Amino acid sequence: MTSTAQTTASTRRAVFPFTAIVGQEEMKLALLLNVIDPKIGGVMIMGDRGTGKSTTIRALADLLPEIPVVANDPFNSDPSDMDLMSDEVRQQVAEGAEIPIDHRKVQMVDLPLGATEDRVCGTIDIEKALSEGVKAFEPGLLAKANRGILYVDEVNLLDDHLVDVLLDSAASGWNTVEREGISIRHPARFVLVGSGNPEEGELRPQLLDRFGMHAEIRTVKEPALRVQIVEQRGEFDRNPAEYLEQHKTNQEELQQKIVNAQELLPQVNIDYELRVNISEVCSELDVDGLRGDIVTNRAAKAITAFEGRTEVTVDDIRRVITLCLRHRLRKDPLESIDSGYKVEKAFARAFGVELSEDTAQKNGTGVKAGVR
Repeated sequence: MTSTAQTTASTRRAVFPFTAIVGQEEMKLALLLNVIDPKIGGVMIMGDRGTGKSTTIRALADLLPEIPVVANDPFNSDPSDMDLMSDEVRQQVAEGAEIPIDHRKVQMVDLPLGATEDRVCGTIDIEKALSEGVKAFEPGLLAKANRGILYVDEVNLLDDHLVDVLLDSAASGWNTVEREGISIRHPARFVLVGSGNPEEGELRPQLLDRFGMHAEIRTVKEPALRVQIVEQRGEFDRNPAEYLEQHKTNQEELQQKIVNAQELLPQVNIDYELRVNISEVCSELDVDGLRGDIVTNRAAKAITAFEGRTEVTVDDIRRVITLCLRHRLRKDPLESIDSGYKVEKAFARAFGVELSEDTAQKNGTGVKAGVR
């Protein structure tokens, strides 16, 4: 038993630390905000190959604190939140049964490109259900991802129907499997992270719109920074334990910051006038529906909580609005995804602030939001 525990621990330790990742601030910020408030609706990360997308997401999952779960439950049910319990656990609670509690690391589930719907959603054993009169359910990846992170690499190459299923589960927080008149459902609330390379095909606008935020990442051009990234990776590969020890304090500080932000979030307030200005930006950009308004409000509150404050400022909105809206622009979607310049311009007009020199010069790379 001890050797198994040690093996598991050592496997966990060999994850590159989130706080040591250089650059890609936009992606890191979007991921952190979704962890603070999963109702933001996930992140779509578009960019070049080999820019550390998978590394960053695994690092984030490893950074998060352990969560309480119902022991031996395949759905990672929350022992205290009814919305995050399977029907079976909820029934046990209603009957006053004692619920065994365990603590588990937040799961990061990697969705393979060739996954079938059965593999993702789970399957019902009809023969067993008919012969034994029990709902024999084999849980899928959505069950494993409950209360965790579901990562879909190259989401633009995934079957549209499967993407629909994932987005429906992410939005409703439940997965329902029906077969031959038998229906089973379980909680499936997760942070959905999709990534892809625009060169390999675009996502349909209606699917793109369902992702809360859209982060753009590019290959680092500055030679000194590239050398730093290569050296850090080499250092980590040579001695993971020592490298992790060096970053332990930073990791613990950021972990505590996330926990504090999650607790503070319900107390964060966004002034009515600022909400009107956000909707003005969405209206001027001709954004379909109200999802853009909702996500921008949530993201602004999350970044405020992350910094330990309870009042949203104009600067908080400035740092998140491009991430929340750039993929929702109707006209010339290719241009809007490549640049957040239109969003920045509309923001500057609605909020009565000057367009930053950096944004104006680069014509659309957006304002960088730093995460320390």
